[in-house]
Amino acid sequence: MTRNEGIANNILELVGETPLVKLNKVTQEFKGTYYAKLEAFNPGHSAKDRIALHIVENAEKKGILKKGATIVETTSGNTGFSLAMISMVKGYNCILAVSDKSSQDKIDMLKSMGAEVHICPANVAADDPKSYYEVAKRIHKETPNSVYINQYFNALNIEAHYHTTGPEIWQQTQGKVTHVVVASGTGGTISGTGRYLKEQNPSIKILGVDAVGSVIKKYHETGKLDLNEVSPYKIEGLGKNLIPTATDFNIIDVYEKVTDKKAALASREIVKKEGIFCGYTSGAVVQATKQYSDKNYFSDESVVVLIFPDHGSRYMNKIYSDSWMKEQGFM
Repeated sequence: MTRNEGIANNILELVGETPLVKLNKVTQEFKGTYYAKLEAFNPGHSAKDRIALHIVENAEKKGILKKGATIVETTSGNTGFSLAMISMVKGYNCILAVSDKSSQDKIDMLKSMGAEVHICPANVAADDPKSYYEVAKRIHKETPNSVYINQYFNALNIEAHYHTTGPEIWQQTQGKVTHVVVASGTGGTISGTGRYLKEQNPSIKILGVDAVGSVIKKYHETGKLDLNEVSPYKIEGLGKNLIPTATDFNIIDVYEKVTDKKAALASREIVKKEGIFCGYTSGAVVQATKQYSDKNYFSDESVVVLIFPDHGSRYMNKIYSDSWMKEQGFM
C-alpha cells in the first residue's frame, strides 16, 4: 500500500507512522519544546502493534509459524490485543496469559478479538507457577503447533522499535530531538528507539520511566536485582518484578519512578488540557517529565519527545472512573 492512496489491503498495513503532536499546556511551565508520539494511532491502539507484527512476521519467514498455528503470549493487555488482531487477520489461534492487574476493559477487548484468555495473579513471584510468565510457558508446552512470543526476553522486541519508532522520531523532528521520555516495561520501546537515535546523535538523552514498586530503576543504577523494591502497584505495562532481557540498559541514561496516583492524575490532566485521550502509562510519562524538569534536565533549546503508549479507552473502569479513583484514594 502507498499511504497517499489512502487504501490499505488489511488493517495490519496501518501499523506504524504514528503522528507527533506538540504539547501546549501540560508542559507550558517547562523549559524547551515538547511533543507526544501518539502510539494510539496504531490500528490496535498501542505501540505493541509494532513488536507483535515484527515478531510474527519474523517467525513466518523462518517457517516457525505455519497455517493453523497457535500464538501464546504473556501480556498486560496491549501486546495481547495486537496479537489477537494479527491472529484474526492471518488465521492463527491466540491464547493469552494476562495479569489480573489488567483492566476489565482490556480483558473484554481481548475476548472480543477471539483470544482465549487466562487471568493470572499479578502479585506473585515471576517464577511462581501461577504467574502469567509460567502459565504462558505451560500452555505453550501443552499446545501442539504453538509459538511463544516471549516479549520480555525477545531481542526482536528491541529490533521492531529500532527499525520503526526511532527513525520516525528522527525524521519527524528533522534530527532536532534532544531528549526522549519513555515508559519502560519489557524495555523494547525505550531500547530500540534509544539505540537508533543515539546512533544518529550520541548526545540525545534517553530518559526512562519506572513505577514505584518495580525493580527496574535500581537495577539500572546498581546492576543488582533487589526484590525488596517489589511492592504492588496499579499502573499497567510499566516496570517489572524481574529483569527483561529485552531492555538494553546501556542505552538508557537515567530513570525516574512515578507513583500510581500522580500518573493517574497526570493522565486526566492531559485529557483536560490537550484533548488527547491517553492511557495510564502516558500519564506516567508526563509525570516523569515533570520530575525531570524539576531536576533541570531541560533547557530552552531542548526538543523533548514523550512516547504515549496507548489509548484511554482501555482504562474506562480505572483512571477514568471517578469511583475507582476514589477507592484508590486518588481523588
